[in-house]
Amino acid sequence: MRLSHQKPPPKTMVTCKCCGKDSFLISSALGLCLDCLRSNFDKALPYVEKVHEEARKPFNLPATPPKDEEGKQCNLCVNDCLIGPSRIGYCGLRRNSEGRLIGANAEKGNVSWYYDPLPTNCVADWVCPGGTGSGYPDFAYCNGPEYGYKNLAVFYQACSFDCLFCQNWHYRRSVNQEARISASLLADQVDEKTACICYFGGDPSPQLPHSLRASRLALERNQGRILRICWETNGSMHPSLLRQAAELSLQSGGCIKFDLKAWSEGLHIALCGVTNKRTLENFKLLAPYARERPSPPFLIASTLLIPGYIDKEEVAKIASFVASLNPEIPYSLLAFHPQFFMGDLPATSRQLALECLEAAKEAGLNNVRVGNIHLLRDN
Repeated sequence: MRLSHQKPPPKTMVTCKCCGKDSFLISSALGLCLDCLRSNFDKALPYVEKVHEEARKPFNLPATPPKDEEGKQCNLCVNDCLIGPSRIGYCGLRRNSEGRLIGANAEKGNVSWYYDPLPTNCVADWVCPGGTGSGYPDFAYCNGPEYGYKNLAVFYQACSFDCLFCQNWHYRRSVNQEARISASLLADQVDEKTACICYFGGDPSPQLPHSLRASRLALERNQGRILRICWETNGSMHPSLLRQAAELSLQSGGCIKFDLKAWSEGLHIALCGVTNKRTLENFKLLAPYARERPSPPFLIASTLLIPGYIDKEEVAKIASFVASLNPEIPYSLLAFHPQFFMGDLPATSRQLALECLEAAKEAGLNNVRVGNIHLLRDN
């Protein structure tokens, strides 16, 4: 679900609150430069915390993952919220009601969906069965793009991160609605022309039990035909849940797409509100699965090239990490469009995209590309 964009206002020079440097590539909302976020994060942290509080307040979401010592624990994702009485968790989906967590669960989810004709604008479309026929005939209907078939695109209206550049931030307006869509109803949306299901959002992580349940029901009801199960995620889920998702994707011919948003933990916290340690650990956990089924590719990485923050140094470190696990893992570098709290930054330049592409290849990856090229600016 890619929401429409508005043209950003003309960019003005912004001064870093930590070091005083002026740049057109400093987000006015964040007010911090890349160098300070990498090398002086302790000083930058109070400003980081303030902007994330401001980003979440209009949607009645907690500023930070709750850690109430008397609270009820939710361990579905990296945040491990301890939710106090009558309070909600970081993602906004669950509330502590008299010592019991209520809200989204395996049976009911806060979710919407639509059908997307194949081939579609998926992070993996350049390597997946729907876009290329990879894995034919076991996992693809055609020895090429699956024209005439469709993807069931499932959008989960909640997230375990707080990305200041979120392209789909509008979901927050409905994140606190009562979970109402059953896993069974979602599975019923698969018809004879549905070749794959892709869960994204928001992010599937806070509602992964629901997507696991829906996937199993859909596969059970469609035995004997191709139905790929895919996830597009920030990778913050509990490892035990990720293993279950991995088995479903591996067996069905689907893939898991990890958005590796940054390498530096301080930079990741500044951009996304929480640590990236779980994401990197989970990506490493999936690497052996990728070797079990080289075609179609099981594991795909992507990074959004945010001007002023995600540079060739950041990409090189991410790419080196991925290459150390398996140099054949596909890696997509995505062009950024100004949005949400980073709406005053420019779109990704062609020069930055080419620099990052070269850096990823030099780091040892064999399958790298630049996506969303129509968003690139020439200067």
